[in-house]
Amino acid sequence: MVWFLLFLHLFLFHFPSFSSSFNFSCHHYESSALLHFKSSFTINSEPAYSYFCDESRLLKTATWKNEIDCCSWDGVTCDTISGHVIGLNLGCEGLQGILNPNSTLFHLAYIQKLNLANNDFSGSYFHSKFGGFLSLTHLDLSHSYLKGEIPTQISHLCKLQSLHLSGSYQYNLVWKESTLKRLVQNATNLRELFLDDTDLSSLRPNSIALLFNQSSSLVTLNLAETRLSGKLKRSLLCLPGIQELDMSFNDELQGQLPELSCNTSLRILDLSNCQFHGEIPMSFSNLTHLTSLTLSYNYLNGSIPSSLLTLPRLTYLGLIYNELSGPIPNAFEISNNFQELVLSNNKIEGELPTSLSNLRHLIYLDVSYNSFSGQFPSSLFNLTHLVTLDCSHNKLDGPLPNKTTGLQKLTNLRLNDNLLNGTIPPSLLSLPFLLVLDLSNNQLTGNISAISSYSLEFLSLSNNRLQGNIPESIFNLANLSRLDLSSNNLSGVVNFQNISNLQHLKFLQLSDNSQLSVNFESSVNYSFFDLMELGLSSLSLTEFPNFSEKLPMLVYLDLSNNKISGSVPNWLHEVDFLRRLDLSYNLLTGDISLSICNASGLVFLSLAYNQMTGTIPQCLANLSYLEVLDLQMNKFHGTLPSNFSKESELETLNLYGNQLEGHIPKSLSLCKGLMFLNLGNNIIEDNFPHWLETLHYLKVLLLRDNKLHGIIVNPKIKHPFPDLTIFDISNNNFSGPLPKSYFKKFEAMMNVTELEYMRNRIWNGDGDGRNPYSSYYDSVIVATKGNKMKLVKIPNNFVIIDLSRNKFEGEIPKIIGELHAIIGLNLSHNRLTGHIPKSIGNLTYLESLDLSSNMLTDVIPLELTNLNSLEVLDLSNNRLVGEIPQGKQFNTFTNDSYEGNLDLCGLPLSKMCGPEQHSAPSANNFCSEEKFEFGWKPVAIGYGCGFVIGIGIGYYMFLIGKPRWLVMIFGGQPKRRVKRRTRMTRNQSSITNQNQNQMVQMS
Repeated sequence: MVWFLLFLHLFLFHFPSFSSSFNFSCHHYESSALLHFKSSFTINSEPAYSYFCDESRLLKTATWKNEIDCCSWDGVTCDTISGHVIGLNLGCEGLQGILNPNSTLFHLAYIQKLNLANNDFSGSYFHSKFGGFLSLTHLDLSHSYLKGEIPTQISHLCKLQSLHLSGSYQYNLVWKESTLKRLVQNATNLRELFLDDTDLSSLRPNSIALLFNQSSSLVTLNLAETRLSGKLKRSLLCLPGIQELDMSFNDELQGQLPELSCNTSLRILDLSNCQFHGEIPMSFSNLTHLTSLTLSYNYLNGSIPSSLLTLPRLTYLGLIYNELSGPIPNAFEISNNFQELVLSNNKIEGELPTSLSNLRHLIYLDVSYNSFSGQFPSSLFNLTHLVTLDCSHNKLDGPLPNKTTGLQKLTNLRLNDNLLNGTIPPSLLSLPFLLVLDLSNNQLTGNISAISSYSLEFLSLSNNRLQGNIPESIFNLANLSRLDLSSNNLSGVVNFQNISNLQHLKFLQLSDNSQLSVNFESSVNYSFFDLMELGLSSLSLTEFPNFSEKLPMLVYLDLSNNKISGSVPNWLHEVDFLRRLDLSYNLLTGDISLSICNASGLVFLSLAYNQMTGTIPQCLANLSYLEVLDLQMNKFHGTLPSNFSKESELETLNLYGNQLEGHIPKSLSLCKGLMFLNLGNNIIEDNFPHWLETLHYLKVLLLRDNKLHGIIVNPKIKHPFPDLTIFDISNNNFSGPLPKSYFKKFEAMMNVTELEYMRNRIWNGDGDGRNPYSSYYDSVIVATKGNKMKLVKIPNNFVIIDLSRNKFEGEIPKIIGELHAIIGLNLSHNRLTGHIPKSIGNLTYLESLDLSSNMLTDVIPLELTNLNSLEVLDLSNNRLVGEIPQGKQFNTFTNDSYEGNLDLCGLPLSKMCGPEQHSAPSANNFCSEEKFEFGWKPVAIGYGCGFVIGIGIGYYMFLIGKPRWLVMIFGGQPKRRVKRRTRMTRNQSSITNQNQNQMVQMS
């Protein structure tokens, strides 16, 4: 009998052609178990994690019929001798439901390979009964939404060779260190272990090596996104047979890259998206079997080791988003196997190495977002296998090579944002397989030659110096989905009918070509069923194009800076997908139609700089997605919208230069993302809106030129306006002391930042998929350096306070000297008294200081000469005395900076300082004078009661207090007294007239 069984075994397994003729029926209880298992779930046509699945797949369970032998069912494998089910593959089957511990699945006691990956078992736990499949060699439960702690029974699966437990979003399996340790110890044949996106946070940093170094069989280990944390030892893993290791997306790992010199068989290594810093270890050059190395998204610095570029089998090197610097070593050998080299988003500099031409097998080269300089190397155009070449966002200059015949396989070429000049080579526009060509933001000149790259889908030549007509051949590019020719010097007439031939067009930008005109035929309804973005700014258009309802997918429309008159057509408000609408700088009239309330998806709306009238519809405050509302410089009247809600996404509200009245709505405080608020130049009558202090992201608060009034009370919260950098409430009727308590809390004004520009990121569905947002820069009109100026882009370091032309009184608080980032300070035309704080001398970035037309006394502090950045100074029309400080910037100011301070002397004034004036009177003397109040008040009284009475009151003060400078005027010899009295009379008259003027200004 034994010999017979041995013979049968040899016959079946060594002669498969014969064994296939034998039919072994599956066992009835296993068939029933499978059918019951199937019936316990619903089947969804869209499986979980469907991007792992074949779209053309057929449902395996559709073949499961009771009358058919289960061994012939799709996804079921039976043992050829016993007939038991030993394999079940239902991956991507769309099963949906709870996997219970009493499931008939666990009746399949002989199963060896089980695949239930990419199904939806949401809410199901990883049951201990999986540990009962003692014959399992392969288990795949990846992306099946299982949750809970891995039971210790999994360590009973001693025959496992492959274990895939990759987690799912929000449903992570959790490992205990002891459970994982027992599994690795018991499963001595384990070759593949995929634990990515499971929770290994309980593992101690240094136990990782202890766990896995015990396994001599592991070939593939995936620990990506497993919440590993802590500082790793440099000698992390020394698995003798490891070939693939992935520890990416563990952003709580620390320290330097581990040493891996012991893993000589390693082929694929991914340590990206962690927190590793320091240099790339030289030991990596010992990984001679390495074919793929990914170290992207870390904090690696230093230079790229040349030995890394000479690894003999390396085909992929990814180092993007690090802090690598220095040049690329000129070390690529002609025998290299590189296919993909990705070095973007670093600080690499110098010229592109000439040995790049040795990369004969290169398919993908990305060195974008670095600091490469020098001419673009013509040798790159000889890499005949190149499919993608991205050298964008560098400092490459010079002309492009004329010959591009080597790039016959190129599909993607990005050289945008460099300093390239010269003309565009015609051969570049005739590459047969080119899909993407981006040469924008360079200094290219000349005409655009005919284009015969008929496969082109993306063409961007914007922000250059191109000229001449747009070639007709562009309108023959039937596959074109994006065309951007904006911001050039193109001329001629474009017939829009030609553009409408491009029926796949999604993005069209022709803006900012001042000599280019677009011809619309009023009788034609243009239809673009796929068009998402249309930019026709600055083209001298006089009317709206007649698109009617033929733009169903339109997301972005820019018709700004034209000469379009009339009212806004209703069809614009009814485009379902419209997100961004810019009609600013036109001649539009009429009201905002209430039909705009139908445009519920609007993110950006600008009607600025038109002649529109009427009231602002209340519904604009209820548009859930609106981030930017710019209606400045129109003729809107009535009150502001008042029904803002906490669901609001509003970031910019600009209503400057209208005729709005009433109160500032308190509901604005619900717009927690508000960064820019400009209500200036209206007729709003209210108190200071202290409720806005809760807006932690507010950078610009501009309320100038209204009828606001009252005292600014102390803040109600601990950290008011922490992000504020522009605070302009000038030309109102505020009174009381300066808001010292707010000055103490302006955190952003205390910290100097690098030059960037305030911007909002507005979604516009960018077609290349790289950046779905575009930048909107808030503009503002401010008064600085004595002039009104419009900032089209507001720098983050443009920090100003303008409280001028109000009725503030009292002293200037010293705390203002701690606002170190401030560049403009205007407190002029108020009723401020006391001296100029010495602390203002600490504002080393200050460019403009205006304290004019107040009642400031004492000397000009010598500390103000520390203001090396000061360009404009106005201290005129105060009561300052003594000698004007000299040196540095103070030597550049003219008389205008000091006029109206009768007791100032020294350059640049013609009045020289005498022996008594050269050294300013001490603070004690000034206290004494102010105590007896000689000066402005008695003279003002005297002006009202008669000049002689005023002098009498002044003389009486002199008799009582005898201030020293009055003794000099009225004392001395009788003959000289007459002359001095005459001089005093002229001066006193000047002071009186000046005081009258100031009283008129302040009233």
